[in-house]
Amino acid sequence: MEFERPRGTRDFLFEEMRERKMAEDTLRNVFENYGFGEVQTPLFEDLKLFTTKSGEEIVDQLYNFKDKGDRDLALRPEITAPIARLYLNELQKTSKPIKIYYYGSCFRYERPQKGRFRQFWQFGCELIGAKTPEGEAEVIAMCNNAIEELGITTAEFNVNHLGIIRGLFAHFDIDTATQREIMVVIDKGDKDLLKDSLVGENPIIKDKPELNEVLFKLMDMVGDSSIIKDIEELVAPYEETQEALEEFKELVKTLESFQVFNYKLNLGVARGLDYYTGIVFEVYVEGLGAQKQVCGGGTYNLVKLFGGEDVVSTGFALGFDRLMNAIEELNGKVELEPIVNTYVAAISDSTRHNAFSIAQDLRKANIPTEVDLSRKKFKKILAYANKIDVKYTVLVGERDLEEGKVTIKDMLTGEQELVAIDEVVDYIKGKLY
Repeated sequence: MEFERPRGTRDFLFEEMRERKMAEDTLRNVFENYGFGEVQTPLFEDLKLFTTKSGEEIVDQLYNFKDKGDRDLALRPEITAPIARLYLNELQKTSKPIKIYYYGSCFRYERPQKGRFRQFWQFGCELIGAKTPEGEAEVIAMCNNAIEELGITTAEFNVNHLGIIRGLFAHFDIDTATQREIMVVIDKGDKDLLKDSLVGENPIIKDKPELNEVLFKLMDMVGDSSIIKDIEELVAPYEETQEALEEFKELVKTLESFQVFNYKLNLGVARGLDYYTGIVFEVYVEGLGAQKQVCGGGTYNLVKLFGGEDVVSTGFALGFDRLMNAIEELNGKVELEPIVNTYVAAISDSTRHNAFSIAQDLRKANIPTEVDLSRKKFKKILAYANKIDVKYTVLVGERDLEEGKVTIKDMLTGEQELVAIDEVVDYIKGKLY
């Protein structure tokens, strides 16, 4: 019988896991430097948590099932909704703002393709209870800092404020269903489809030509802070957009105070979800082709959607797998140091247990050490030490032991030295560090 891994999943072997752990540690360090603390949520949640957030149509993309208690559950397709549920259950009385970060695997039943898998990993954050331009700017700055620390230097942040579009919808009294239909079209990023949907022969909104024209012009606005003047002129007649526009202008100033300069204002970024209430952003890394988006986020109020208080969050989720692709595509394979730098081997059967004891002393001193477990002959001991690329081999022989010593071989120079057993740890530490 032959078993294969399920479609859309992967096995990660030794080197790839070390690379992923290095990236994970780098991200953790950046997030914690900003005062964010890590939490973890279950791999599966109540199915209704995800349908409430994203609509019943998301069920087709979920791994959902009934458990033995006949409860409808689903493997989490993302972690934003579980964080909102965690807040409602555990953190409502905690002083705000609350800074949370998370890392874990998610599951979606989608067609596997390059850069898209059915099991994938997200690294993200939530800043709960700080609805200010400075809160939003700090979240974007942390995201930028994290990506830079991974060695990715071509990332570009595309930022929008959905309050401007929603202000136009309010001015023209557009119903929720129509708003959602327009936002979905905008989110696709297809200019021809957008033109057809807004100012074509059969527009989504048939009796509002002024709104259609303004929306089409607005969605076409992409550039640096100099385009704010054009945005102001376009939406000046619509009072409902002005508060959001002022917030957007303040965000731009604050981003630069946080030393974020690799941003672009892009009024066509919509994120396609109803619960976003303020800024939204997406991060693109040039050179990755169709998989160039490595992050998405913004300001939203999921807590209220789930029946809680009116508390706003700003957050984002990094596509960890795409980040790993970006690191390799842009910087090549990482040269990894060997896992262990010391190898201990007995030259004869009678010294085997002494070798084990020496290896344990080295390990307790935090010196990564491998010990011979296969009873290799002397020639194979050195061949194996070269193969695993250790710096030092500790050879434990009978004659040396009678004098209370062992032989330590420098595998780079070939030099050997007799060292007292109780000085082995200090000797190797001195050489390595």
